[in-house]
Amino acid sequence: MPVCSIQFPIKFTGWRCSSKPECPALLCNTNFRSIANLAVAVALVSVVASISAAKDLPEKLELKTTAFPPGGTIPARFTCSGANISPALSWNQPPAQTQSFALIMDDPDAPAGTWVHWVVYNLPASTRQLPQRVPPGNTVAGGGKQGVNVFPSDGYGGPCPPPGKPHRYFFRLYALDTVLSLHTPVHRQDVDSAMKGHILAYAELMGTFGR
Repeated sequence: MPVCSIQFPIKFTGWRCSSKPECPALLCNTNFRSIANLAVAVALVSVVASISAAKDLPEKLELKTTAFPPGGTIPARFTCSGANISPALSWNQPPAQTQSFALIMDDPDAPAGTWVHWVVYNLPASTRQLPQRVPPGNTVAGGGKQGVNVFPSDGYGGPCPPPGKPHRYFFRLYALDTVLSLHTPVHRQDVDSAMKGHILAYAELMGTFGR
């Protein structure tokens, strides 16, 4: 079967065919060149759209704690092996449109599936920290609410993995462009659902703990 070759110049100025007689004329006519130019234009539009979409992704916040280094071991006093108190957390300036913050702490390595240790929501936009030892209950001093963890209780429940390999514990902070309208009892899935489409920025901090 005759083979027709299409040659691509280094600098794109159009298309040109080989001089083989079996090369269909269709490949060298104006219509084909128009289609090729259109394909290039569509590709460029796709690249621009991808860049624009990337700009719409949530911005990054920075979440810190003095209790342990990022990726480091969580001290026992913040776990069920110790006083089981929450660590102090702080973060930087959020986007100007921020109306509230939400915080979720979970353990994706739990044998029964992701284990939710802490649910906090509707922290005021002016908040830049949570102190050590946030008391249990469905409110936070200074504004904000606490939801139900998997233990279950309102507030913080520290790492409490079974003996074996250390688990990872993620603290995720979300800056939202709204205040969430939720009715108690509030669980993690309620917060996840309510803040869809409202996340302006986020931060993530991970620590480990094993027994």
